[in-house]
Amino acid sequence: MQMGQSQMLLPLTLVSIALAAQIPLVKEQSQGSLMDGLFGELVDSEATLDKTAITEYGKGASHLLYASSIKLPDNDDISDINVDQTFFGGILTYAHLPHFSCVSHDDDRPIDIAIMGAPFDTAVSYRPGARFGPEAIRSGARRFGGVGHSSPQTKPGERPQVPYDPESHNFSLVDCGDVPMSPFDNRVALNQLYRAQRATHKRKGNVFSTPKIITMGGDHTIALMALKSVSEKVGPVHVIHFDSHIDTWDPRQLGGGITDYMKLNHGTFLHYAHEKGYVHPDNNYHVGIRAPMVDEVFDRKHDRECGFKTIEATDIDHIGIKGIVNTLKEAFGDEPVYISVDIDVLDPAFAPGTGTMEAGGFTSRELLSILRGLKGLNVVGADVVEVSPPFDTNAEITSLAATFVIDEFLKLMMHIKK
Repeated sequence: MQMGQSQMLLPLTLVSIALAAQIPLVKEQSQGSLMDGLFGELVDSEATLDKTAITEYGKGASHLLYASSIKLPDNDDISDINVDQTFFGGILTYAHLPHFSCVSHDDDRPIDIAIMGAPFDTAVSYRPGARFGPEAIRSGARRFGGVGHSSPQTKPGERPQVPYDPESHNFSLVDCGDVPMSPFDNRVALNQLYRAQRATHKRKGNVFSTPKIITMGGDHTIALMALKSVSEKVGPVHVIHFDSHIDTWDPRQLGGGITDYMKLNHGTFLHYAHEKGYVHPDNNYHVGIRAPMVDEVFDRKHDRECGFKTIEATDIDHIGIKGIVNTLKEAFGDEPVYISVDIDVLDPAFAPGTGTMEAGGFTSRELLSILRGLKGLNVVGADVVEVSPPFDTNAEITSLAATFVIDEFLKLMMHIKK
């Protein structure tokens, strides 16, 4: 049954009047639990109601008999509001992690794992919008931590290691915020990101001598700067590249031939990473590839020259998740590994909000299961990119998938081999 607007406003108005006048609508019990006070009339069949409400407001206010009383804190008590984040509001960081400037020379707080936004999408070949990716990914992580409290019954030593429970580990996890990247000149923007990563990599952590950075894109071009910075600290890294596209295209094939400015883009950055020596010369993997090539013969040959082997998207039907995980773990051992996840590795059913969709991709569960299976690898850096909120559904399923990818990154990075 639908109520008219005036009918709906009347009960709310009466309740407001009652609260403002501090008229108790339900008498407080001197003894008993909260359940007794709120639901005693249901479980005990003995209501503890103040029938003077009808006298005060007339028979039309009989519904007030069933309104619960409330005892508000002292006016100067701030114990329950002395927080800056909730599930639905506050300054937004990934999983409510602490935030401070990771690049400031005046701040020497430790950083073990830094989450850094790279709002950049001016090197895409199809649909833009990934500059809004970091904000959307953080929004999907609101429920991951920071607003709950561990049970006092559980001692710190008994808790499993969870990224969002600081009492379960001694890692310093920080959301560095977004790097201010210029939207007008890709050269300036990418240099800004490189300098931010470089400054962060110079910090020290409680556990790691060099911080590990998880970068939230942004289009995939941003991975080049992350690879440049981390390779300066640990040398050339092995890359596990989850994507539907190879991204090692020769610039003469994709974006070149018009201006040199166009040569570096989200489909050529791995060509440059190989050329500059940021990645291992011959032992890297694509995972999930299924997009058409520009030139089938030339592109695959050039891809091998850039040091990449390929696990096709359809390989999961033949060797399964375990087969993919075993192949990757056997390939790298204890060597430094960088994981880059283009969200379009997922099928469009699971990630419609991305720049260049390709049918036939992984499910979210398959991707997360593969990442989880990589536990034990020496993961020194990671990114998730190409999340484009303007093309996502109103359920935000693409950014939510990216949020869970970062959750897996954190768990991989926090794994310490005994």
